[in-house]
Amino acid sequence: MQRHEKLIYGVLVRGIDVLPDTKCGHYASEKDIIAIKFPCCNTYYPCYECHEAVADHEAIVWPRQQFGEQAVLCGHCGSELTIQAYLDADSTCPHCQSAFNPGCKAHYPLYFAMD
Repeated sequence: MQRHEKLIYGVLVRGIDVLPDTKCGHYASEKDIIAIKFPCCNTYYPCYECHEAVADHEAIVWPRQQFGEQAVLCGHCGSELTIQAYLDADSTCPHCQSAFNPGCKAHYPLYFAMD
């Protein structure tokens, strides 16, 4: 696996084996098409494992009061979604209707303060 920085729809995404639609070396199914901006570094990564592998610091989750921030990138159409719009989207991009991986819900607490 190789570290990559890739411009996806003009947005820099860092990670491991990053592909043009935000898939990575850890998650590469046809529905793994989002990247999430981490508030600790204001940088998009395809997944928490990419952040762990590439960043030089601990990840911080988004607090609830910042769920209005644009922090989710659709790798299919390039739309940046607010956290709340992403959480409300039912695993479908509200702009292009591309399917997101519903299994990502299991990882929400790694990105967003869910309590």
